[in-house]
Order: sequence, then C-alpha cells, then structure tokens
Amino acid sequence: MADNNTEEKKGPSKKELKKLAKKAEKDAAKAAAKGAKGGGGQGEKGAPSKSSGAQTQVKKSSPVPTYRLNNVPSNGISDACTLKACMASILYSTPLLPGGDTSDSLPFLHGPALLYGDPSSSSSTPDTIAFGGNSIIKALALIDNSKEGTNNVTNVVDDWLEFESRELRPALSSGNSKKITKVLSKIDTALEVSGGSSVINGSEGSMTVADLAITLSLLHAHSDNGVGILSTASSTIQSYVNLTKNHPAYTSAKKLIKKLLPLPAFDPTNPSLLAASSSIFASAITKVFPTAISLGLEIKAFKCKDIKHGDYQCNIAMPLYQKLKASGSLPEGVTTPQNVAQLIIDAVGDDNSVLCDLVVNGPGFIMSRVKTSYLEGGVNDIIKNGTPAQPKCATSGDTGKKDEKDVVVVDFSSPNIAKEMHVGHLRSTIIGESVCRILEYTGCNVQRVNHVGDWGTQFGMLIQYLKEEYPDFANGDMPNITDLTVFYKNAKMRFDESPEFKKVSQLNVVKLQAGDAECKLIWQLLCDISRIEFEKVYKRLDITVTECGESFYNDKIAPVIDEFITAGYCSVEEGGAKCVFVPKYKIPLMLQKSDGGYGYDSTDMAAIKYRLDVLDAKQIVYITDFTQGDHFQMVFAAAKKIGWVDDDSHRLDHIGFGTVQGEDGKRFKTRSGDTVRLVDLLDEAVSRMESSLKERMEGKEEKDKRSEEELHETASAMGYGAVKYFDLRRNPTSNYIFSYDRMLDTKGNTAIYLLYAHARLESIITKGKAQHGVDVDTLIKDGKSKIVLDHKSERNLGLHLQFFADSIEETLKDLFPYHICDFVYALSIAASEFVTQCHVLGSPEMESRLLLCRATAITMRQCFELLGIKPVMRI
Repeated sequence: MADNNTEEKKGPSKKELKKLAKKAEKDAAKAAAKGAKGGGGQGEKGAPSKSSGAQTQVKKSSPVPTYRLNNVPSNGISDACTLKACMASILYSTPLLPGGDTSDSLPFLHGPALLYGDPSSSSSTPDTIAFGGNSIIKALALIDNSKEGTNNVTNVVDDWLEFESRELRPALSSGNSKKITKVLSKIDTALEVSGGSSVINGSEGSMTVADLAITLSLLHAHSDNGVGILSTASSTIQSYVNLTKNHPAYTSAKKLIKKLLPLPAFDPTNPSLLAASSSIFASAITKVFPTAISLGLEIKAFKCKDIKHGDYQCNIAMPLYQKLKASGSLPEGVTTPQNVAQLIIDAVGDDNSVLCDLVVNGPGFIMSRVKTSYLEGGVNDIIKNGTPAQPKCATSGDTGKKDEKDVVVVDFSSPNIAKEMHVGHLRSTIIGESVCRILEYTGCNVQRVNHVGDWGTQFGMLIQYLKEEYPDFANGDMPNITDLTVFYKNAKMRFDESPEFKKVSQLNVVKLQAGDAECKLIWQLLCDISRIEFEKVYKRLDITVTECGESFYNDKIAPVIDEFITAGYCSVEEGGAKCVFVPKYKIPLMLQKSDGGYGYDSTDMAAIKYRLDVLDAKQIVYITDFTQGDHFQMVFAAAKKIGWVDDDSHRLDHIGFGTVQGEDGKRFKTRSGDTVRLVDLLDEAVSRMESSLKERMEGKEEKDKRSEEELHETASAMGYGAVKYFDLRRNPTSNYIFSYDRMLDTKGNTAIYLLYAHARLESIITKGKAQHGVDVDTLIKDGKSKIVLDHKSERNLGLHLQFFADSIEETLKDLFPYHICDFVYALSIAASEFVTQCHVLGSPEMESRLLLCRATAITMRQCFELLGIKPVMRI
C-alpha cells in the first residue's frame, strides 16, 4: 500500500524557479561576455546554439572514494536489507549513493542489497564490501570504527548477528508460534539483564549493530508479513522495538531509501506518458551527470500547461546547474543552465520511442513533444483491447493491478435510521460510490460500508413514540410509517415537551441495550422501514453499499477500552470518563462517558480496530463532511499510538466535503425551511431533464422521435448523471451552490455536455455504417484498418486519449474524482475540435477517423463508469 504519511519530495516551486531563472540569466550574460572575448562558441546572450552539444565536452574529474548501495528493490521500504543499510548509514555517518550497473563486473550478485566502493583509478571493478543486511551494517560500523574512540563491532555483537540471521529471521518467517516464542524469550531475557534498551549488557542507552538488526527484523515481520508479531510480544520487547521505530534515524532512513531507489527504466507496457517521459529524461540526466540523483533533486517530467510550447517539459537544468556549481563539480565547458539542458537533450537523442523535438526554452527549461507514432500505438491499442490501457499504479507490481488481497474499506453515505436521506447525504453517497469504483478499477478488494446510525439514545424516544401511536403493533397491526421525517419530528417534540415521556424514553435505551424483546422488535421494525427508504435513493443513483451500522460494534467497544487501559494510554478523568489523549490535540477521544455510555469516539475506535484486524484492511477511507476532520485525525492518531496502524503498511484517509448551498449561500433547504429530501431532489432533476428533451423532440421527424419509455430512461440517466457530475467535478473540500439550471446546461463543464459529446461520436459511427457502408465493428474485428494521426486535431485527440492513465494515477494520490472529470472534459473538447476540423464521413481517411471516434467513445464510457454516470448512446 502507498504510505499515506510519507512525505513526497516535490520539484522546485515557482518562486524558486524564478530565482534560479534570474541567476541563470546573470550567468548567461557573464558566459556571453567571456565567449565574446575568447570565442567560446556561444550564441546570443550565452544561449547554446543547436550544435553546442557537440562543442561542450564533459571532462571527468578524478574519482572521489564513495560508497554505493545496489540492488535496492523498487519497494525499498518493505525490504529489510535496504532499511538496515540506510539506518546504519545514518547512525555511523557513512553517506550512501545510489548504485550503478554492476551486472558486468559483479554478475554473481543479484540478490540482497550490495554495498561497494566506486572503482579506483587503477581498476574498473567495483570494490565490493558486503552484501546482505547484516553484513552491510557491520561493514558500515567498521568503517566508523576507523574514527578514534569507537568500537561498534565486538565478538558479542557478532554472536547476536548470528542469532538474528540463523534463529530469529527463520522463526519469524515460519509463522510457527512455538519457534517465535522461543526466540523472543531469548531476547526478553537479554533485555532484562541489560536494562531493556539493548540485548548487550553494558550498552544501555545506545543502539548497537545487534539491536539494529534485531529490531528492524521484528518491525519488518510485524508490518510487512502481516504476522502481527509485536501485538503478542511482551511489553519489554515492544518498548525495545519502539526505541528503534521512534529513533530519528529510522524516519531519515526511510527517506534515504527513496533517494537510493533505482531510477525507473522506460517500460513500454506502461501507458503513462508521465512515467515514459520521466524515465527517458532520468536516463539521459544520469548518463551525463551520474551524481544528479544523489544531489536530492527529483528527476521528473511535467505536462506543459500551454500545449503550444510542447507536450512535456523537464525543469531540472537550473537547479542541477546550481547544485553542481555549489559543489564545484561542473563539467568543463558548462557555464550556464542552458548548457546543462543541451547536454541532457543530446543524451536523450532521437532513437528513443517516445520524445522528439526537444528544445531549450528560456533559462534552461527542456520542452518536448510526444512522437506521433507512439500516440498512434496507444490509440490503436484502445481499439484492439476495447478499453483504455490500465495504468500501472505505484503499488500495483508487475500485474498492473493491486494485490486482490489488499482490502480497502470505504465508509460512506451513513444515514441515520428513522430519518430519510436528505441533501446532506448527497455528497458522501456520490463521492463514496465513485471512490469505490476507482479503487476497484485499480484492483483493490473494496469493502463498501454503510455505517448507519442505528444505535444510541434517540432510539429510546422513537420506541416509546411508536408504542403510544401504534399500541396494537405487537398483535400484527404493523404501523404504516410513510414519512420517517415527520415520525422523527413528532417523537422529538414529545421528548422535548413531556418530562414523563423523556424519562420513559431513557429507560427504553437501557432496556434496548440489555436486549429487551419488545424494544428490540420495534428497533428492528424502524431499521427495516428506513432501509426501504434508503434503497429508493440508492436505486436511483446506482449505489452499492453494505450496511454495517453502529450497533454492530457495540459489544466490541469494551475490549478496545481494556486494550488502551492495559497499554497505559487511557486516563480516567474527573467524573469517571475514560479518555485517550493524542499528539497535537488538547481535547481527548472519550472512549467512555462519565455515565458509562458510549459515543461516536467509542464506536469509531471499535470500528477501526475491527476493520484493521478482522477485515485486514490495508487502507480505510472515511467520507464525511469536513467538520469531522479533526475527529478522524484523532481516531487515526490513537490507532497509531496503540500500535494497530503501521505507516509503512497502512493508509488512512478522510475525505471531508463541503456544504451543498442554496442560491442564498446557506445550507440548501426547501422554501419552508425544511431539509430537502434526497428522493425529491433527484426526481426534480429527472423531471426537468425530461421536459427539456421533449422540447427538443418537437419539430423532429417521426422516425427520429423517442418513445415515452425511452425518453424517460434517457432523462433519468442524464438527470441523475448531471447531479453526480456537478458534485464530482469540483474539489470535495469546497462548498457549492446547488443549481438545476447550471447542472442541466448543455454547454460548459456539465454531464449533459459530456453525454451529448459522447452521443455525437456514436451518431457519426452509426451514420458511417448507414450512409457509407463502413462498419466500425467489422473494421475492428478484421483488424485491417489502423488509426493514423496526420491532422493536427487528430494528433491532439490522440494525445488527450493517452492522458487517461495519468489521470487515474493522479486520482489515487488523494482519491478526489475531479481529476477524472477534468480529464474527460478536456477529452470531449479535443473530440469536438476533431470532428469540427476534420471531415469524417466520406473522407479518404474515413475508416481511420471512425476508429478514432470509437476509441474516444470507449475512453469516455470508462470515465462515466468510474464516475457512476450511465452513458447515453443517442439523444
């Protein structure tokens, strides 16, 4: 799983780039002046000429002794060998650089991490030091021993390293509880003798090489293998391991791993244009400037904001120039960032399959175009496979999908029993469904959870009100509750006005929690009636969700409280309330109220425990209004504090959404001030859409008119889709004004515009068959015709189609569906430009262009599916 809390290193900010640009201009001016005096071969203002790449030679300086770490896996954090090496590098003050290609000189070492020194001037063979985690940390400690007064490796340390590799590691990987208990017992005994912080007596307060090896193996087994070793280990061992986990060097080591990861090689099976262009630039940069990656610079391409300048750009030349200059390692002849950029362009060359037309822009930006032949390959694959190419996500491995065993729980919708769903539930339901579809598309095993409010003090008054209003319900006279909102309001009114009713209601709560048969029967009845009303909304919006309400966790709360008490993390406050304080928050989580009752904090802690332990969730996503943001951050912090969550193997997300507002900027309500029922809101959208379609039908020939049934079905798809898209196309954290006129507009960024654009493409395809005898399905089946992107608009549409994979990758970072909305809207604009600029039907290129229409329609339908919008083939 992706690490939700791992800090992602970003490229230079706009402000930094402006500073670098000014500096670059000054350097360029100096270089130009120097060139004018000495004939440096520079163009005007010091900018390199097209041939400057041949004139600028990189002169290699004498090699400086360095240590490199090779064979670092792409999932470095989950690799114990690499983590050991990186933490030892920091503890023993021996910097590590990324490894190079040692396959020719050291062909026998392709397994665990490999530590070696750069070849000396007299030899081209790397100076191998050690391979394997324990050997590397020992080697790094011995290097540190060269410093006066240090003694990191002793015979006792060697004995414990032998124990870690021959006893501890095999036992942990076996999963055999007896073997694990035996090895942990040996560690426990050593810790008791030494004071608890080290297995080596006399080393209290310091971390030895042995402690590093042992604790990292325990952490690795606990988090990566899913064995859960530490949750069953003694408190002594847990504290011992936490000394390493909480050590600053542990966090620094995980960051160092990212710098040592092998640069991604170009993968022709990965449809991501961003990945392809980034890998090509990275390969060229490290070829010309081998130390670039060790300078802390992220080598990455960016999509150009203005397509007239290029498709993708690389901005590393300026910061790389500054870093090289500061370290005194600028190659001979390199005097400006433009020189650096030109050398990179020369290294990219023309023989790569993706990029072309590379030029230096301004003070060192490298602009490029994607080769038309590469785009043609991508769009023809859409036709061949019948679907846009699925991205290789960051956690997907070689299969292009996440491990099916990776469970992701998505908690969304969550209405309250005995209350009808209203506009306040709209965003959670719509966003949650789309998030589930996106995660399922990338291969996750998604558990769709409807955490309904079906427990709590309000049920006491509801039970009592039903008893009084329908006294014969127990004899089969079942209540006909057609309006849950009115029923709830009337019960609440009685509760507020009658002290006697209130008292009896409170007693009903106690009876319900104790399992009273009559109270349980009424509670179940109210739940069943509510589900029927919820289903009316879910059916309209095509929502799939499994109910697992607050009541499910009621018997799981007490054990959670006991666990916090045992761990020493639960304090009993004045009045008897049991609370857990977490970092950065002054107000605690209240696991149990002073009266012994449970609240949201109690239920949510029990729920996250169940989802992590029983469902084995690697990721949990909560979708609620933004006001609950602090609450969930506290829940996440408490789960980490108790040890349920490991940053390396779990991801916890809260998507907090803004308010749906009326035209007055306040919460959306009816004219009478009541909350808008969600069913009514959705039906109104369909009704308005149906009226609009009927107006469009007037004046059309009889053969082009739709039946009432087809018209209603089309209006439903478009009306519901319009409501969904109007929400999904914006950042969920923002508020928005609900407007039927805007969401049902046929122009602009609306679902109606997109559905019309899609139907237009399918209409062209239909006419191609009816009027010109060209059947796209036959073309695809025979495979005789290919898409050719000769025209400017054809190429632009092909480029936008290829952006699909990157839009999915971007969405997975924050789980905001608006990234997909942005993509499909831009795609529809490119498609509209294509059919306007390029004559399709009857043209010499008709077959190719009809296939391009189909490739676009296929991709749009995939986006609609991810957004939960039903496509319309004709309007």
